[in-house]
Amino acid sequence: MLNVDHLDVWFGKPPEVFHAVRDASFHVAEGESFGLVGESGSGKSTILRAITGLVDSWSGKIEVAGEAIHGRRRSKGFHRTVQMVFQDPYASLHPRHSVDRVLSETLKLQGMDDIDARIDRLLAQVGLGSGFRFRYPHQLSGGQRQRVAIARALAAEPRLLLLDEPTSALDVSVQAEILNLLADLRRDRGLTYVMVSHDLSVVAHMCDRLAVMRAGQVVEIMDVATLRAQAPADQYSRDLIAASLGYARS
Repeated sequence: MLNVDHLDVWFGKPPEVFHAVRDASFHVAEGESFGLVGESGSGKSTILRAITGLVDSWSGKIEVAGEAIHGRRRSKGFHRTVQMVFQDPYASLHPRHSVDRVLSETLKLQGMDDIDARIDRLLAQVGLGSGFRFRYPHQLSGGQRQRVAIARALAAEPRLLLLDEPTSALDVSVQAEILNLLADLRRDRGLTYVMVSHDLSVVAHMCDRLAVMRAGQVVEIMDVATLRAQAPADQYSRDLIAASLGYARS
């Protein structure tokens, strides 16, 4: 579903260039859930932004469902295949747009018909009833806003979801609900996930494999069993696990 090969991402122009990602390579199989972990500033979210076209200063190869993408431009078909859920559900929703408008505009942009019925189905799929349809973001809790953001991403009927710290802005009591929702959606829809997280317990729960990043580089790719056993090959990966607050071996 996703191939990233020798990806470099940079910001600025010579002589002041910052290389956010250096020579990153990994692949994600269809139906797999793949994690990107590492310290803040390690380049995790930058990779997602390069995939979606939010960053255009990159080189290397990115392929989605066998189709190579280039620069910043993305086809309409790309956005039918790939959608992204951002970290802050309040910032990613227009404060003056109702849930109905958020979802209906997305559906119309994707050329969907039967808008009313689709909105009701989307709300039901993310655990919100039709009573939420005409509410505004300020009338919703953080968890409810993130459910709307997930519904908006699902409106395009994508195959690949990019999840950028989807629960880190939420209360701990709500995080598990959103993670379980995402796990159920992946199973029911056959979705592929790429999840950025600083929380290794989240990755252990949600992902099949993960890449550990440090200073823009992928230092190791491992399966989740290796993470749970706290037995990675790379010393930095071992140090990251040891320093990860809240990580509990399962």
